[in-house]
Formats: sequence, C-alpha cells, structure tokens
Amino acid sequence: MAEEKSLVHLSVPERTANGQRARESAPRSSHTGWSPAVDRPDPVTLLEEQNLTRDADLVPVRHGRMLVSPFTFYRGAAKIMAADLKDTPRAGLTVQLCGDAHLSNFGLFASPERTLLFDLNDFDKTLPGPFEYDVKRLATSFTIAARNNRFTTSEARDVTTASVRAYREAMTTFAAMSTMDVWYAHLTEDAIMSTLKNLAGSKDTDKVERKAARTAEKNAQALVSKARTRDSLQALSKLGELVDGEYRIRSQPPIVIPARDLIGAFNLSAEELQESIRGQWRAYLATLQHDRRVLLERFRVVDVARKVVGVGSVGARAFIVLLEGRDQQDPLFLQVKEARASVLEDHLPKSRYDQPGERVVQGQRMMQAASDIFLGWAPGQQENRFMYWRQLRDMKGSVVVENMKPPGMMMYAGVCGWTLARAHARSGDPVALAAYLGTGDTFDESVTDFCSRYADQNETDYENFAAAVRSGRLQATLGV
Repeated sequence: MAEEKSLVHLSVPERTANGQRARESAPRSSHTGWSPAVDRPDPVTLLEEQNLTRDADLVPVRHGRMLVSPFTFYRGAAKIMAADLKDTPRAGLTVQLCGDAHLSNFGLFASPERTLLFDLNDFDKTLPGPFEYDVKRLATSFTIAARNNRFTTSEARDVTTASVRAYREAMTTFAAMSTMDVWYAHLTEDAIMSTLKNLAGSKDTDKVERKAARTAEKNAQALVSKARTRDSLQALSKLGELVDGEYRIRSQPPIVIPARDLIGAFNLSAEELQESIRGQWRAYLATLQHDRRVLLERFRVVDVARKVVGVGSVGARAFIVLLEGRDQQDPLFLQVKEARASVLEDHLPKSRYDQPGERVVQGQRMMQAASDIFLGWAPGQQENRFMYWRQLRDMKGSVVVENMKPPGMMMYAGVCGWTLARAHARSGDPVALAAYLGTGDTFDESVTDFCSRYADQNETDYENFAAAVRSGRLQATLGV
C-alpha cells in the first residue's frame, strides 16, 4: 500500500472556489454532444479480453445473460464504458467511485443494528476517480432501462434527468452539513416508507402522483417484507440438503456445484479445493476486527460450492461457504467472490491496495453508510487470484427494474441519485462538488444529453455483440 499523502485542510470559501474553478476545465455544458472516439476499441474484443481469465465453462452463461436485452448487455459492459469515459470531460474532483453504479446495483440490506438500509451494493470495480464517471454510469442506466420498459422518449429523458437532479440537489444539502452529519447520513426503510406515505396522502400532489406513490408504497412494503425473510436459515432451505444427519450444499448445476463435484476444476481435486477454501478461511479471518473474528470462530466450515452470480461477474470465481454455529438450525452462509483489477485501472491510477480483495472491501466501507460486519479478503486458491468474503444473504432485497412504470422509476431515480451523492460526499469534497454542480439545471441537462447518445451507442454495441454470437465468434447459453 502506498504511503499516506500529507493532509491539507482548506476553508469552506477555498473549497467553494476549487469547485467553481473546476468549471473552467470542464464546463457543466461540456458533457453535451458525446460521440465515440475515432480509435474506439471494438467492444466485442474488450469482452473477449475479459473472458481470458474467466472460467471457460461459464463464459457462455455470461454471454447468454447479456444477450437478453440492451439493458442486460449494459450491466455486463462496464469495461466498455470505462474505455469510453476516459475521453470525456472531467472537473478534476475525485471521489471513491463505485465503478459500476447502474440502477440495479442499489438495494436493501441489513445494517449491523439490523435496520434495513438502502444503499449501493456492488463494489467489484471501486476505485478513486472522477465523480462524473459514476453519475454518467447511473444516469445512462436509467435511460437504457426506460427504453427497455418501452417508455416514451420524453419519459426516458425525465427519469434520467431526475437521477442527475437528485444527485446535484443532495450534494448541495451535504455541502451545508457538518462533517460528521455527512458521514452518518443514511436512508432507512422507515424514511422511504414515510416519504411515500406522505406523497400518497398529500393534497399538494396531483392525482397521478398520488396513485404512483400508493403503488410505490405497496411495492416497497412487499420488497421490505421479502428482504426480512432473506437470511441464512432461509438460504439453507433453498441451498441445503440433509444427508446422513448433516447439512450440505445441494448440487444445482450449472448455478450451484458443490466442491465435492468439481472434480479437476481449477487443476485441483475436490479435496484440494475444499482444503484451499479452508486455508483462505484462516487468512480471511486475519483481516477482520478482533471481535468479529472471535464471533466467526464460533462457527465451523461445513461445505463449499461454486455459485454463479450476477451478469458482469459470471465467469469470475465465486463460491458459497456453509458454516454451522451452535447446531444445525444456526447456519451462516458466506459468499467468496474473486476480485480482479478494476476496469477503471486501465485508464486511471492503479489502486493503492496491492490486493484487489482489499481494494473492494475498503472501497465498500468508504461508500456505504454501514457495511457487512464480515467483509474481509484473502488470497485465492491459485497464484494471482484474489478473493473477498461477505455474507451471502443478510436481508438483501432489490427492485425488479423490468416491472417499473414511469412514475415509479422517477421516484427510484431520486432515491438512487441521493444515495450516490451521499456515497461520494463521504470520500470527496461535497462543498467543491456542490459549487461545481451549481443550483441550476445546466449539469442535469448536459449529462442527460450524454446519456441519450450513450444509450444509442449501447444499442449498437448490443447488436454487434448479438451478431458475434450468431456468427459463432462468441458462444452463448440462454436461460441460465
């Protein structure tokens, strides 16, 4: 890890001046009129480069999931967008980036105090960098999702602008808050439900908005209720089976394959793989705070399996580990995911952390209002493979984007924009950011224009990707 830089403490007027000067290098209107670079790399080639270090048997599954729609393609195309963003205007205001802040990477999870919070929830690509990268990745995802849901052009534009406006207005709020208040800011289920309830009953909103708020309130309550059931005991009923008096992970290929069935995988026998995971377990425990290590040491490792996750992560190594506490009705599932260099490191300074797993963990802790107490990292089972550990299910829940109507997506855009701003305010300078963004809609409209143009490019890239599958250049397995 690199040495710490000496700290410089600026006054609020100096920080404000920094933000205003940033408009000179990247005027807020400069995000308008995006077009692909003349030497833009072939998107299919970029995906093929990523596939070289992925598990070959899962690469067709990844392609199949990306092939569903331009929206699912976008979810798996962070590397492509990272290459495009490197040539876009930057104000020079650095924050801890999520790196893949699309609207499906937000959701509910339990805080250590067992309160449900809404926050970002995927940090595989996190890295310090220009705040615009996350804003554009998020806002463009709303444009693409809106098109996928067959919104009108006007509706797609409105939800996109809403996400950027919410980010800008939230940053103005954070700029006026004390340092500790910014750090402790968070969005609970109660706050979301209260806001929706007030909108549903407010006489200041029109009939359409009240109806949308009532629908959103109903959907949010269902999401919260479902999230509260998603714990390790529920996971055991879905993923486990009782054999000879002991629970083990049930085989559900190709999504879940226990280590005992991964014969020869990764050039390891099943026994070697299981022992490797146990070795990682010991290394992982060493990265935890002492109290959390003592807590986990009350559990024993029972079984290990490979489990396919997500869209962009398919093919990167991922495992689930079943642990048992006081008895069989005291399970704990942990997830072990491979961490690689962030796709942003192709174009931005390398991470200060030599271990990619630590990069993910430290980035997540920086951006989230409250993080999983079991976040940690460890070397992988082979050289140049790195992993990070976290809970598999801890009351996690996420919206079904494909079912959203325009009013509901507008509200969701506001929540996501606020959440991203809060995450950036923790690591960046909210005063400078707010000064750059201003109180008008210039930045909002400029980024919305970028999103429309980038969504067009994403559709073209998707068609080229689909053509590569049809031609046999890429293999795809559908429906998995």
